[in-house]
Amino acid sequence: MANHKSAIKRIRQSEKNRIHNRIFRARTRTLVKKARTAIDAKSDLAAAQEATKMAVRDLDMAASRGTIHPRNAARRKSRLMKQLAALSAK
Repeated sequence: MANHKSAIKRIRQSEKNRIHNRIFRARTRTLVKKARTAIDAKSDLAAAQEATKMAVRDLDMAASRGTIHPRNAARRKSRLMKQLAALSAK
């Protein structure tokens, strides 16, 4: 356990931030999963595009908040867009 007052405060802040960030990470994962499911369904291109758009927006928001690393968001967006482009090409 921490001995300094500032360390104790930092532990409290870290826990609060962890709980706060968990909400955004979970929502991002959910939207990315929905986008992948829509792309894998291969039936409705418009729905897949809309789901991907929502996932990309949420990834950008999570990266701007510092919840996830910007390169992590860019990598996930790139993979989603690649899958969507492959679906659109067919």
